[in-house]
Amino acid sequence: MPLTQSDVENALKTLVDPNLDRDLVSTKSIKKIEIDDSRIRVKVALGYPAASFHAELKSLIEQKLRAETGATEVTVEIVTEIVSHSVQKNLKPMPGVKNIIAVASGKGGVGKSTTAANLALALAAEGARVGILDADIYGPSQPLMLGISGRPDTEGGNRLIPMVAYGVQSMSIGYLIEEDAPMIWRGPMVTGALQQLLKDTKWDNLDYLIIDLPPGTGDIQLTLAQQIPVSGAIIVTTPQDIALLDAQRGLKMFEKVGVPVLGIVENMSIHICSNCGHAEPIFGEGGGDKMAQKYGVELLGSLPLDISIRKNADGGHPTVVAEPDSKPAQIYKDVARKMAARLALKAKDYSARFPTITIVND
Repeated sequence: MPLTQSDVENALKTLVDPNLDRDLVSTKSIKKIEIDDSRIRVKVALGYPAASFHAELKSLIEQKLRAETGATEVTVEIVTEIVSHSVQKNLKPMPGVKNIIAVASGKGGVGKSTTAANLALALAAEGARVGILDADIYGPSQPLMLGISGRPDTEGGNRLIPMVAYGVQSMSIGYLIEEDAPMIWRGPMVTGALQQLLKDTKWDNLDYLIIDLPPGTGDIQLTLAQQIPVSGAIIVTTPQDIALLDAQRGLKMFEKVGVPVLGIVENMSIHICSNCGHAEPIFGEGGGDKMAQKYGVELLGSLPLDISIRKNADGGHPTVVAEPDSKPAQIYKDVARKMAARLALKAKDYSARFPTITIVND
């Protein structure tokens, strides 16, 4: 019997995308199927960046179709289609930014800023247009981690041009003040500064803007959750009980304001001695997994307590760009793909399709 489209779809229904944890048919990733005798051509559109995964996915599809349909030739085309996703009620996505993803933690010292920088660079390495906003007004760290100094240019006197490092656009209060200047500001000034940094920066056609939040659930977090259009958030924690306790508060805050939590990243999960290779869970173990199960979200990945991650960040060359083939860099890329893939499954934003109606009274 000749091959049919149903034969191809039935075969692909059993192929699970490891980044989505769902099959390619149910996620509507299969955009075109062409059959010519025993030759099959398939077009796949992924809603998330995954340049380093394309070759593996092509191979998986080819093997699956050859084995289950008897096709003699299989051609697979993979394209990336990143769209805007829904944000909180009464808000719309920002011009020039398709999706904002907040990176949060309940407490300081868990490696949130390092994680945010590496995830932004990982998304860029996977083929996305990415920016990062350093929302820690009191203690900005992204300029140091990205190796950027100097002040941003302006356009028209009131629009900031983002600084760029490793292909990632960035903005931080650290670019606008002296390095040792103390930020003695009260809450309203801080939240106002965050709004200005976000909205007065001329972001250039971003697929993702990563916002590196300060720790806690204070004024900045509430401003972001209520007034800034956020498509999703991730929570960074360590396995330590007290870190998990604070991380849970951050997770619940996003849930209350209708921002989907895309997953949890467990940092400093295990320490491997650089001299003898002994592995030891200094901060405990299994905490991130337990938290994920408790709240029904995914543990996107676990990163080791590795001295090279700290040295690379302090040196202005985060691990993803300093050691792109290292195990930690591969984990960051894996987490970034899964994070973006989870967002791709969320509801899309269609506000741009509807015209704006203005009523003018003569």
